[in-house]
Amino acid sequence: MSGSATGWAGGSFGERGSCVLAPNPDLMTLDGTNTWVLREPGARRSVVVDPGPSILEHLDAVAETAGEVGAVLLTHHHLDHSEAAREFAERMGCGVRALDPAYRLGSEGLADGDVVEVDGLEVHVVATPGHTADSLSFLLPAEGALLTGDTVLGRGTTVVAHPDGRLGAYLDSLDRLHALAERAEARTIWPGHGPVIEDALGALDFYIGHRRDRLAQVEAAVAGLADVSVEELPRRVVEVVYADVDPVLWGAAELSVRAQLAHLAGR
Repeated sequence: MSGSATGWAGGSFGERGSCVLAPNPDLMTLDGTNTWVLREPGARRSVVVDPGPSILEHLDAVAETAGEVGAVLLTHHHLDHSEAAREFAERMGCGVRALDPAYRLGSEGLADGDVVEVDGLEVHVVATPGHTADSLSFLLPAEGALLTGDTVLGRGTTVVAHPDGRLGAYLDSLDRLHALAERAEARTIWPGHGPVIEDALGALDFYIGHRRDRLAQVEAAVAGLADVSVEELPRRVVEVVYADVDPVLWGAAELSVRAQLAHLAGR
C-alpha cells in the first residue's frame, strides 16, 4: 500500500509495449492508471489492456498510440481500469474481453489458459484472483513481460479488499506468478499502476514475504486484543499493525485486515 509519487510517466517498453498513463493520480492509483498498448512489430492492429477512466484526453492519447485495435482486455473490474472499456471499444470498433461477463462487449470472454492472438501478437491469460475475484494477469512471452493489473504494483503493495478480495487466493496467485518468474518466463512486470519492474522474481519474493509478515503481525495483534469486540477488532488491528502508515490510508488498510482476519478464521 502506497501513496502517490512523481517520476513515472509511461512510455515504450521492449518491442511490443507502450504505456499511456491516465491523468487520475491519487493515494490508491499512485501516478495514475497504466493503460497498456501491445502490438507485434510491424503489425496493423494492437491490443489495449485496461483503457482506464473515462477521460477524453486519455482516451484520445490511447487511440493515437494504439491505431487500429483488435481487442480490449481487462485485468479486473475496478473502475480506474474498466470504466472506459466499452466506450473506447465502441469508438475503435472492437470487443472487450474480461473474466466477468458483465464487463464484456461481444461474445468473447477470458479464462485461465486462453491465448489471445492479434496479428502475430500472443497474450497468455493467467488467472490471479485475490485482489478481486476476477483479477487476471497477462503474460507476453515474446517480451518476458507480465502485465499484473493491481495484483503487483510498480511501487508499494496492493490492497486485498474484503469481501471481494480473498487473501488465500491472493497468496496462491503470487505463488503462481513466482513460478513463472522462476522459470524465466516472466522477467519484467508491467503493472497497472506505477513504474515497470525490471526484476520480476525479486519483486515477487518481496510481495510474498511482505504478505506473510503482515499476516503474522495481524495474528499477533489479534492475540493481544482478546477483549476487543468483533465489530471493533479490524480497526484496532489497523492501529497496531499499520501504525507506521499514513492514517489517510487506514480505511484501505482496514479492508485488507478484514481479508486477513477472514483468512485466519478459515485456516
